[in-house]
Order: sequence, then structure tokens, then C-alpha cells
Amino acid sequence: MTLPEKLLEDQKAAMRSGDEPRRDALRLLRSAIGYAEIEVGHTLSDEETLAVVARQVRQVKESIEGFQLGRRQDLVQKAERELAILLGYLPQQLAPSEIEAEARKAIAELGAQGPRDTGKVMALLMARLKGRAEGREVSAVVGRLLAGASGTPAGRSP
Repeated sequence: MTLPEKLLEDQKAAMRSGDEPRRDALRLLRSAIGYAEIEVGHTLSDEETLAVVARQVRQVKESIEGFQLGRRQDLVQKAERELAILLGYLPQQLAPSEIEAEARKAIAELGAQGPRDTGKVMALLMARLKGRAEGREVSAVVGRLLAGASGTPAGRSP
């Protein structure tokens, strides 16, 4: 069963069981997939569908941040439920230590020396980690490692 077929079946099951949050999250996701199919002019593969799911996850996370800034706890809770549902359709996300290990391997393979090599390292890593790590997290790890490799102090987050 392809991912879009699974999403449809899960949406039907949510409708039958009266699970409104799941039904609504899957409706929004399937709508985003439909728009993406129109944009590219063909039915999406599972890999392309995963990219749409990842994009939706990123949007929901950004919404949560905005709702928190606006002190809208009711909307934060609703968005967090939606996020949990969407994350169930993505491959298992890598832990920060796993991202760092992959980044170290990529840096060694490419012989990256400092921040100027960030683009090469990111291109290789994002191809390897597709769907398993957010670009923002990978970029932060690569930046920190390459800043340390060039002899400049690494800027660490608190």
C-alpha cells in the first residue's frame, strides 16, 4: 500500500471512529498532497509524499511557536495533537547525537576544513538524512562542527 493510500484509509477509519483531530489533520495533509500533485503535474511518489508530510510538520511546528508567543494555549494543544499525528507518517527522526555522528562522517569524507565547506557537507548530509532530520537541525550541527574545525570558537546554544 502506498503512503497516499494509507493516508486515505486512515482518514476513513478516523471518520468512522469519530476521531475528529485525526480526521482533520489527515484532511489537511491530503489536501496539501493534492496541491503538490497539481503543482508538479503527476501523482506523487512515496518519497515526494514524505516531503509534503515533512513540510506540513514544519508548518505546524512554526504555528505552535506563533501560538505560544501569542499565549494561545488552546491552539498550542490543538496543533501539538496535529503534530503528533503527522509525525506518525514520517520515518523515525534521528537523535541529535546521530545527526552529529553522520555530520562528522560527511565532514571526514569530504575533507571539509571550515565554514566555507558548509554547502558541500549539507548537500551530502541532506541526501543521506532525507526525511529523518530537519534541515535546520542538521545545519546547526554542521555549522558548529565546521566552526570548531576552522579554529574559531563554536557558537553553542544555551
